[in-house]
Amino acid sequence: MANIEPGWELYRSFLAVMREGSLSGAARALAMTQPSLGRHMRELESLLGAPLFTRTPQGLVPTELAHELEPHAQAMASASAVLRRVASAGHAELSGTVRVTASEVIGAEVLPPILTEFRERHPGIVVELVLSNQSADLLRRDADIAVRMVQPTQEALVARRVGKVELGMFAHRRYLDAHGYPQALNALGGHALIGFDTETPYIRRLRPAGLPYAREHFALRTDSDLAALAAIRAGFGIGIAQVNLARRDPLLVRLFPAELALWLETWMVMHEDLRASLRVRRLFDHLATALEAYVRS
Repeated sequence: MANIEPGWELYRSFLAVMREGSLSGAARALAMTQPSLGRHMRELESLLGAPLFTRTPQGLVPTELAHELEPHAQAMASASAVLRRVASAGHAELSGTVRVTASEVIGAEVLPPILTEFRERHPGIVVELVLSNQSADLLRRDADIAVRMVQPTQEALVARRVGKVELGMFAHRRYLDAHGYPQALNALGGHALIGFDTETPYIRRLRPAGLPYAREHFALRTDSDLAALAAIRAGFGIGIAQVNLARRDPLLVRLFPAELALWLETWMVMHEDLRASLRVRRLFDHLATALEAYVRS
């Protein structure tokens, strides 16, 4: 390996090729010319002393070294994003960028009006909203603020409990009129159930006990909570949704409310180093207060 340390721009090009699968796609993503991006790859391979991709008729195939480098290059990308967010604040305390991560449903169904109100109060702050059911690494600063459905355990994180979000089982009235109302929990097996595709430990903890609610019972399998919610609203079948969201549609009917209620602990989380950032703290407090009101409703 050469003594010269590869620059970040080379690793940025490397990540783009890993993501896009081709030099041309990576060049478009980075608004570069393909020859320039190709030079980046050759230079990086030369500095590392090993090939990163194998050229095949089907495209570029990452080598074992490329797969080993990828998470470290992603960490560099996260650090670069943090530097940009910090620098974006300039000298004004209430300007700059704050990156927020939340689950699909919270991010798409709950946060938009909350963020709209915040924008009206603080127009100088740019919000980056990342929707993912995977927990972002706040210690690595993948995001500044996270809305999580599990209590954080890392000591370097500041956490504020929002409350418990209630989940229930719902179906559209159109589906129930066409297929009948299940008269008991054990009758759900005869209906079109909407559920997960991949069972994670998180889902196993929430899965209702004693119900026909496993992958083999589902007529629609999806790991997207937004897709499941949309399918319930469309009348596809019976599924689990946040009670507060389902109440927005008078045609959604809750089934077995006395027998079936699940609860999601909800937390606001940020890195303790960000407490000195006024813009992050303002958004953190605004989100926490608004989500507490959402849970109480």
